[in-house]
Amino acid sequence: MGVVEVPRPKPAPARMRPRDVMRVGAVGLRTRPLRAFLSALGIAIGIAAMVGVVGLSSSSGAELDRQLSALGTNLLTISSGTTLMGEAAQMPVDAEVMIERIGPVQSASSIGKVADAKVYRSERIPKAQTGGLNAYAARLDLPATVGATLRSGRWLNAATERYPAAVIGAAAARRLGIGPVGEDTQIVVGGVRFAVVGVLEPVALADELDSGVLVGWPVAEERLGFDGHPTVLYTRAEEARLESVRQVLAGTANPQAPNEVDVSRPSDALAAKQATNEAFANLLLGVGAVALLVGGVGVANTMVISVLERRGEIGLRRSLGATRGQIRTQFLAESLLLSALGGLGGILLGTAVTMGYALYSGWPSVVPAWATLGGLAATLAIGAVAGLYPAVRASRLSPTEALATP
Repeated sequence: MGVVEVPRPKPAPARMRPRDVMRVGAVGLRTRPLRAFLSALGIAIGIAAMVGVVGLSSSSGAELDRQLSALGTNLLTISSGTTLMGEAAQMPVDAEVMIERIGPVQSASSIGKVADAKVYRSERIPKAQTGGLNAYAARLDLPATVGATLRSGRWLNAATERYPAAVIGAAAARRLGIGPVGEDTQIVVGGVRFAVVGVLEPVALADELDSGVLVGWPVAEERLGFDGHPTVLYTRAEEARLESVRQVLAGTANPQAPNEVDVSRPSDALAAKQATNEAFANLLLGVGAVALLVGGVGVANTMVISVLERRGEIGLRRSLGATRGQIRTQFLAESLLLSALGGLGGILLGTAVTMGYALYSGWPSVVPAWATLGGLAATLAIGAVAGLYPAVRASRLSPTEALATP
C-alpha cells in the first residue's frame, strides 16, 4: 500500500495583539520625535482653539446665568418715549404711585433726569467738558429695586436726600477721578456743590446709572430746578405674571398717552448680548476647525514621508512574513497615535486657557464634556483619514521592491 500524504496546512501569519499594534505603531514616533512633535502640534492648536472657544462661551453663559439669578429676571423698565411730533415725552408725576397699585407688582422706584444740571469735578473745569454725565433725582428705594450695590460710602437716606449729597455711578466716578469717598469729596452739579457720599458698583440691569450722578428728589426740586417728572421707572413683579404686568404698564404709567412710554426687560438685553457672544464663538469654532484640518494635512504629509523613508523597514517586515494587512495596521496605528497625542495636548491646553481666563475674569470655569470627547473623536477621525492613504501605499510595496530601494 502506498503512503497517503496528508496535505500540510499553510502556516497562518501570526496575529498582532493590540499591545503589539501599539508598539510597532510607536516606532516611527520614537525614531523621529521632532517631526512627530511638530505634526502633533498642528492638531493640538486646532483642538485647543475649539475647546477654548467652547469653554469660554460656556463659562460666559454660566456667568450670565449667575448674574441673572442674583439680580433677578423680573425687572421691567418704563421710560419716557417720544410724542407723535418727535419731541421728548413726559410721564405723569404720579406714575410711580399708579404702578404700585398693580397687584403683582412687588416694588417700584424711579429716577428723573435733571436736564439743565451739568456735572463737573470743580468750578475750574471748562463748561464744555461735561464728560457725558447726567444728573438724576433718585428715590431712596432705588438700590433695592434695581439690585445696585455700593463700592464705597453709603446710599442716600431720609436726611441726606434733602441736602446737597450725591451718589455717583461707577463710570461717573472713573471720569471724575474719584476713588473711595471721603468727607471732603465734592463735585459741582448744576452750579451747586454736592458732597459725594457713595459710589456704586456697575449696575447690570440699569446701566444708565453707571454714568449718572444721583441726588435726592427733594433737593433736586429745591436746588436744581427739577420738575418732578420721572424719566425711568423700575418695577419688579411676580415672575409668573410678568408678561401680564408688562402689557398694562404703559397704560398705567401714562393713561392719556400710553404710546409715549417704552417698556423693556433689561435681562433680555443681557440674553441678547450672550447670543452675540455665542455667534462670535461659532465663528471662532470655524477658525479652530480650519486649524484642525491644517493639522490633519500635516499628519498626512508626515506619514507619506515616513513611508518613503522606511521602505527598507517595510521590505524587511514583508520578507519576514508580515502581511499587507499588518503593514496597513502599523502605519494606521502610527497616524492615530500621532493625532491622539496632539488631541490630548490640545484638550489640556484649551482647558488650561479656559480655566485661566475664567479665573482672571471671575467667571465659573465650565468646559463641557462633549467638547473634550468630541475633540478627541475629531482627532482620531483626522488621524484615520490622514493615515489611510500612506498605510495602503505602504502595504502595496512588494518585499523585493522595498528592499531594493536605497
